[in-house]
Amino acid sequence: MAEKVYQMTQEGLEKLETELEELKLVKRPEVVERIKIAREYGDLSENSEYEAAKDEQAFIENRITIVENMIRNAEIVDNSKVKANEVALGKKVTFVEKGEKDEETYTIVGTAEADPFEGKISNESPIAQALIGRKKGDAVKVPLPNGIEIEVQITKVASA
Repeated sequence: MAEKVYQMTQEGLEKLETELEELKLVKRPEVVERIKIAREYGDLSENSEYEAAKDEQAFIENRITIVENMIRNAEIVDNSKVKANEVALGKKVTFVEKGEKDEETYTIVGTAEADPFEGKISNESPIAQALIGRKKGDAVKVPLPNGIEIEVQITKVASA
């Protein structure tokens, strides 16, 4: 089975590399030290500090594996051949839903970078998939997870 390719911006790759460094050089040693201290408390079967530290260690090691995999399989998206007014990964798109007045703006990023609270949506999300390849001024029908379709008008496309 082929490994998943993670499309992302250069900025997204750099964030992952920074996170990996933090996990390996700061978080991992901290949790190892917590485990060492907790072992000194004696009986491990009833030692909640030890159990909590081991759980955190498992989480950190799992996250390290995931981040290393994403970095290893990263594909940096090159938008140099994409028209300035065309929606693509790494671009910021502004649109308004038909019948509404308020505009919404999102940056389309790879799955590894997605953070809706920061206005970054995954290129695999239904809205991004509907918008990618479209241009400023286009009316686009976007399927929602609940089966309803909304129509949006792209008002602006810019580099992120």
